[in-house]
Amino acid sequence: MLSALALPRRGRLLRLAGIALGAGLMLSSAMARPAAEPTRYPLHIRNCGLDLTFPKAPRRVVSIGQSETEILYALGLGDRIAGTALWVEPVLPQFAEENARVPRLADNDPSFESVVGKEPDLVTVQLEWHVGPRGRVGRREQFTDLGIPTYISPSDCTGKDNSGSGDGVRSQPYTMELLYQEIQDLAAIFDVQDRGAALVAQLRKREADAVAAVASVRAQGLPVVFWFSSRDVKGDAFVAGTNGAPGYIARLLGLRNVIQTTEEWPTVSWEAIATANPSVIVMGEMTRRRFPADDVNVKRQFLEADPVASQMPAVRARRFVVVGAQSMNPTLRTIDGIEAVARGIQDLEKQIPADRSPAQGSGTKP
Repeated sequence: MLSALALPRRGRLLRLAGIALGAGLMLSSAMARPAAEPTRYPLHIRNCGLDLTFPKAPRRVVSIGQSETEILYALGLGDRIAGTALWVEPVLPQFAEENARVPRLADNDPSFESVVGKEPDLVTVQLEWHVGPRGRVGRREQFTDLGIPTYISPSDCTGKDNSGSGDGVRSQPYTMELLYQEIQDLAAIFDVQDRGAALVAQLRKREADAVAAVASVRAQGLPVVFWFSSRDVKGDAFVAGTNGAPGYIARLLGLRNVIQTTEEWPTVSWEAIATANPSVIVMGEMTRRRFPADDVNVKRQFLEADPVASQMPAVRARRFVVVGAQSMNPTLRTIDGIEAVARGIQDLEKQIPADRSPAQGSGTKP
């Protein structure tokens, strides 16, 4: 279960094409469209089954989840952040100086007391695993009783059941529209709609550019597998199901995820993965070191030495694409994953087998 381990939920960080959110770029983007209507308070928002009311823009925010923190930075709201928690990788370079001034409550799960001790008037949350019915930090009702609203990322609750003990099961495939909804919600809560509109427009353009980049490549139907990590590098692998962020990346770029399950991060044996025979292996890279397989170099060494995995054509041809771990989850960095996979497919084009018949990689259900 990855959520309990400060989940995904990256040697190339894509060298971070960055989120390209320079103030000048955001300003020019905003000037190209009509100004958004200012927020009229009190603002009422329905969020993950709970009605929220904001009498005014929050002044002190605690963000539980790296994606939540980076979205706030991207909206120019760093001065409102009173504390952060749940970090998987270093903050995006363009936010490093600002982030250094913000208190970090915990690298992983913060305590309920440390969060409320910052006296926030809003808590933003990436995963219901941390704030939800069985939240490791607390339940939403606990915060509500103290007059503190909690905003949960729609990416983690819309079309997703988190009631089990794992990482949740999606009844609906993830799309970036959920991220765009979150950006627009937060922009409205803080009355910075122009910034939100500019950010969404930039991300949409980057999606379109990535799709265009692979249009001339033999990518349609290309079987791929997305390997995040493994508790034991020689054991079953945490790989992406079809309905999470990697599934969205695959659909957007015309690829086929060989792991056919709606579970967010199922564990699958290498025998089953080898039978599915992906043409490309997408590997998550991160600075986290909970498991040896968090290290992408350990992943490569295993693939090339294991008696089963080493016989896969993708391994023998070293058809690997490395992406940041955060981009393999529904976060602001998913766009980086889209771009990295698109570039990787372009780079590997000459090595990609022309045969896409079912025997090449028919998929597997763990």
